[in-house]
Amino acid sequence: MNQTNKEMRKVKTSFISAMLLTFVCLGVSAQTSDNGQSSFKPNGKPLVTIFSDFRYNVQDGKSNPAFELSRAYFGYIYNFSPNFSSKVLFDVSNTKGLAPSSFTAYVKNAYVEYATPVVKVDFGMIGTTAFNLQESVWGRRYLLKSFQDLNGFSSSADLGASVKVQIAPQLSFDAQVLNGEGYQNVQADSTLKVAAGVTYEPIKNLYFRVYGDYLKKNSSLNTAAQKTVNAFVAYKGTDFTIGGEYNLQHGNKMVADHKLSGVSLWGSYNASNTVSVFARYDHLTSNTVGSATSNWNAAKDGNLYVAGVEFFPTKGVSISPNIQYNDPKSSSIKSTASYLVNVGLNF
Repeated sequence: MNQTNKEMRKVKTSFISAMLLTFVCLGVSAQTSDNGQSSFKPNGKPLVTIFSDFRYNVQDGKSNPAFELSRAYFGYIYNFSPNFSSKVLFDVSNTKGLAPSSFTAYVKNAYVEYATPVVKVDFGMIGTTAFNLQESVWGRRYLLKSFQDLNGFSSSADLGASVKVQIAPQLSFDAQVLNGEGYQNVQADSTLKVAAGVTYEPIKNLYFRVYGDYLKKNSSLNTAAQKTVNAFVAYKGTDFTIGGEYNLQHGNKMVADHKLSGVSLWGSYNASNTVSVFARYDHLTSNTVGSATSNWNAAKDGNLYVAGVEFFPTKGVSISPNIQYNDPKSSSIKSTASYLVNVGLNF
């Protein structure tokens, strides 16, 4: 084990110990302050989200129509006090596309949270901060993942600890120490991921964010470190939304010399309270390694074009007819046009 790995393990141990100590101190403080908050009553609510669609794929003159139930989330959030809460969420997903009986259930969230207007601390199976703001601004997870999630830059949840500090009304800082392999691959090994980000909101709903993370596994196989950088800017207004991000990752999946980079741009216009139109463009590219004649990720490199209409017939229901056109960089892979009707349910 080299000196860097030893230092990273010390960081992980120190950060998690500090989080545990913080929870204990905050718990004592909360118990004292709760004496003046007798009007609060503990409460909770169930969480249910379902993604479904009909798609008609066309590639090289061949078509494939299919109905799909791609994902369902079931969970519960409980507020113990004005400051302490907990959330449990199960992710039931179709892990093998349209194959029958292939649904798998994972624990996506299982954490306790302490939150005030200034600081928020999470501990357990928590949501990661790699692209949670982008996903929120994009706002259409039921029809397409955000760029980093779609292309495997990071997992949306992981075991670990997180802290967010509101430095000023317009400025916040967040940091996380994570298991590193995501909620679908929880292992008690030596992998460690540290992450940090800064978000600036000079006016309401105008966001500037920079984020970076470092992933390393202590191994005799001498695996490479994975390093990620993201820059994001967006405005989410009442009438329209526009956003863009740039992503760069060295050592993808902890493989030396494997680099990924890409951009994602999107916008939407709310024609009314029940109708909106949107469009999105993604570009992903990788590098060539050694004497190779093509990029190592050539099968997935390329452009993605998305456009559609959204309808909101009632609260908690989203319906979107849309087109998604995948144009691979590799000339050996044919482009795919997908005509979809996606449905998202939240209740």
